[in-house]
Amino acid sequence: MTHLINRAFNHDYPTVAGGKGVRLVDTNGKSYLDASGGAAVSSIGHGHPKVVAAIKQQADEVAYAHTSFFTSKPAEELADWLIARAPEGFGRVAFVSGGSEAVEGALKLTRQVHVERGEPQRSHFIARQQSYHGGTIGLIALAGPKPTRTVFEPVFGDGISMSHIPPCYAFRNKREDESEADYGLRAARALEEEILRVGPEKVAGFVAETVSGSTIGCVPPAPGYFKEIRRICDKYGVFLIVDEVMAGMGRTGHLFAIAEDGVSPDLIAIAKGLGGGYQPIGAVLLRSAHYDVLAKGSGNLAWTHTYLAHPMACAAALAVQKVIEEEGLLANCRARGAELKERLQQRLGQHPHVADIRGRGLFVGIELVADRTTKAPFPRAKKVAENFKKHAFANGMLCYPTGGTADGIVGDHVMLAPPLIITSEEINELVDIFERTLNETLAKIEKQGKTS
Repeated sequence: MTHLINRAFNHDYPTVAGGKGVRLVDTNGKSYLDASGGAAVSSIGHGHPKVVAAIKQQADEVAYAHTSFFTSKPAEELADWLIARAPEGFGRVAFVSGGSEAVEGALKLTRQVHVERGEPQRSHFIARQQSYHGGTIGLIALAGPKPTRTVFEPVFGDGISMSHIPPCYAFRNKREDESEADYGLRAARALEEEILRVGPEKVAGFVAETVSGSTIGCVPPAPGYFKEIRRICDKYGVFLIVDEVMAGMGRTGHLFAIAEDGVSPDLIAIAKGLGGGYQPIGAVLLRSAHYDVLAKGSGNLAWTHTYLAHPMACAAALAVQKVIEEEGLLANCRARGAELKERLQQRLGQHPHVADIRGRGLFVGIELVADRTTKAPFPRAKKVAENFKKHAFANGMLCYPTGGTADGIVGDHVMLAPPLIITSEEINELVDIFERTLNETLAKIEKQGKTS
């Protein structure tokens, strides 16, 4: 019997015993290919000696010091490292404990800047449907999945001012007579319509994942989408907040995923790949001009957390980021990511139940459908994503399947986000297991249909 509250109460979890490179091993000796990096977390794989050494060294020096009294060397060095590589205009960073705190930190900084520059009426945030920004009450309200929102909506009350526009999801929303670029402009202009509906003077910020994560599965923005979003935000004084908790820190082949879109936002939230799973850490980056407003105003951060800029977490993250740069993992991510999509396309590109293979770098989504021609999703009752995960686990592969892809309720996809150190041989192994798992999953569903 366990006293631990696990994610699923009626499920027996094996106990992890160790990890090395792209693999984890349980206490029974079974090895698993980590094809999703947990939840797109393990950016440099498991057990990297340089990161382990950095954690041990920092523990020997000082494990914790509260930020109301001290700064620390690893926090200062990590901040310098990130700002030197951030998009143009960024000058400050705050370190928190994970992705939810990072996105909420971005929202709170946005609000504080507006208040201190004399626009306290700006309190409304706009996000996109079928997004995910974190597990706190505030972020579930901002963009939580429909089943989760159903549970918690009565708690939101009237104090959270938020609204939503459709996602940039060309596979399901682009018209046949549109180019990808034309669709991108149309999708972006939904933001302008919503700003005008709410009242431009009331809108504080627009929040979007640079590349959509777990809810619709690694959907990259259409060409020109974020440039048009930037133009609209500038026109109405709205802050552009990009959530790169999943897509950032090398996952798409760039340290900051938004670099590929040629846009500099107002705030960037990062986590997961920042510390690579070695320590819990997230961060919010802020443009220098916005920091200057606060510095000349209150001179204080209007919110805080006990573990802000935790020395051991910052030391681990700095070591992870140095490994990414020193070992050329951004280039490897781009090369292996192209291989992964090519191999999947060769093996499954014409599969009757594989509708779309998409993504950037080693952030790849495969959308599964009942009918490839019509794009009709499987009924949710068939639990395709859940069954795929079980079969993959039995086959020794960890992946990230999710339901609700098409509209928040129905639809299925599988997300792949292996460590950036993955080799060509391991890519081939991953695709072999994926194809076998898909066939086993569909066979089980077909068998259930015949017996029901």
